[in-house]
Amino acid sequence: MDVFEQVNNFIRWYRDLYGRTLYLENPLREGPREGEWMTTVARSGQVSTPLQQFKKEIENCMNCALGSSRTKFVFGSGNEQADLMFVGEAPGRDEDLQGVPFVGRAGQLLTRLLQSIQLNRSDVYIANILKCRPPNNRDPLPEEVEKCLPYLHRQIELVQPKLLVALGRVAGQNLLNTTESLKNLRRKIWQFQNTPLIITFHPAYILRYPNMMDAALEDMKFIRKHYQHYKA
Repeated sequence: MDVFEQVNNFIRWYRDLYGRTLYLENPLREGPREGEWMTTVARSGQVSTPLQQFKKEIENCMNCALGSSRTKFVFGSGNEQADLMFVGEAPGRDEDLQGVPFVGRAGQLLTRLLQSIQLNRSDVYIANILKCRPPNNRDPLPEEVEKCLPYLHRQIELVQPKLLVALGRVAGQNLLNTTESLKNLRRKIWQFQNTPLIITFHPAYILRYPNMMDAALEDMKFIRKHYQHYKA
């Protein structure tokens, strides 16, 4: 495979995953886009959004043991003024390596699920309960959630979505502080600090149990319906 074919394959993969939006970890630009809420970081002289500033404040976090084992801090990505925000449980291997949430197989499936309701990743914001990968992708421990959840709360405050979607049991239970099963949490409208919340399958679960894809697509229709309602 020559270099041109490799580049073309990468571009196709990236477009399928992110749409036509190019994400850079430290984007360089002369100034803010029209209508974008920007603030100046006095010490560096660079212009950044409140979310970018918040990331800089916490990206070296060592409040729990995961800080010493991570490769990269996985903050969040997407439209910082999105009306729709998705929350997963924790980074996996690919996310730990790249520092971006939902970039592995589960992320690619999430992209396709979004496309099923006419949305792109550039339309939404995506974050996780934890910012660092747990060993062997195990469930987050209570003490890890306790240290990391306030970071997610602040992200939600800054994005100000009109609708939240929790991906999977772990994310849903931690946002609602409940032990209810995913079966009992799905297809309902909950409230997280006055923001409507819907809970659906984690894409990784669909990869393990492909027969649940139809149910996941129905959940996405439910999300789309209420997203249009709250956005109106």
